[in-house]
Amino acid sequence: MNDQSQPRKRRPRLVAAKTLPNPTDYVLALNGEFAEWAYDEQRALQHRGEWRQQFGLPVEHPLDLEIGTGNGYFFAHRALSEPSRALIGLELKFKPLIQSIRRALRGGAKNAKIARYDASCIEDVFAPGELNNVFIHHPDPWPRQRDYKHRLIQTEFLETLYGLMRAGSFVNFKTDSEDYYEWALPLIQQSKFKVTRQTRDLHQSEWAGENFVTHFEQLFLQKGQPIFYCRFEK
Repeated sequence: MNDQSQPRKRRPRLVAAKTLPNPTDYVLALNGEFAEWAYDEQRALQHRGEWRQQFGLPVEHPLDLEIGTGNGYFFAHRALSEPSRALIGLELKFKPLIQSIRRALRGGAKNAKIARYDASCIEDVFAPGELNNVFIHHPDPWPRQRDYKHRLIQTEFLETLYGLMRAGSFVNFKTDSEDYYEWALPLIQQSKFKVTRQTRDLHQSEWAGENFVTHFEQLFLQKGQPIFYCRFEK
C-alpha cells in the first residue's frame, strides 16, 4: 500500500465471508461473479490508499462514498448520474451489497465498486485524504438509549471521517429518526465540519428538488413521516 500510516486498531462488527459454513448465493457472488467490482472484508483492506488505482484513475479524480447502500437504488442513481466521479459503497449485509453493485452495473455504470466492511472502522479501508463526498442515508437508529454507542455518528467517527476527506467535500446525512437526528446534530456542530444545510423536513425544504428518494425513504413518506437532513462540509 502507498500509505504507510496505520489505522487505529478496533474490531469491526462482522464475520468473515470465507468462514461462513453454509454460504448463500450472495456470499459466493461476492468473490465470484462480482469479484471485479465487489470486495470482501479482507480484500477491501488491501486497497487502502489505492482505491483510485482500482478504477484506473489519477490521484486528483473525485472519489465518493456511500455508507450503507441498502438495496442500492441511490447507489446506482449516483453512479449513473455522476459518471465523471468514482463511487464506492460500504455495506455489511451480503444480499443488499450484491443487489447494489448489480443494480449499478445493469444500468451501465463503469465507475462503481462496493466493499463489505463495518463503517465504524472506516479508517481501516480508506487512507487520510482519500475521499471526497460522503453519503449517509438512513443508518440504523439504534433507538434504545443503551444502544446509542452503536450509532454510526459519534464524535470519534466524525473526527476520523474529517481526516479521510479532501477539503471542499461534503457529507449528506439524512434519517427518518427524529431522535437520532436530534442526538447527532450537536455532535456534528461540535466537530471540525461546518454545517451548511439542516432541516427537519427535507421534502418541504429548498433542497427537496435535488433529493433522490430512496426506496426506504418512500416507505416513510407514505406514512407522513418527515425526513431529517443536514449537510456538513470540510
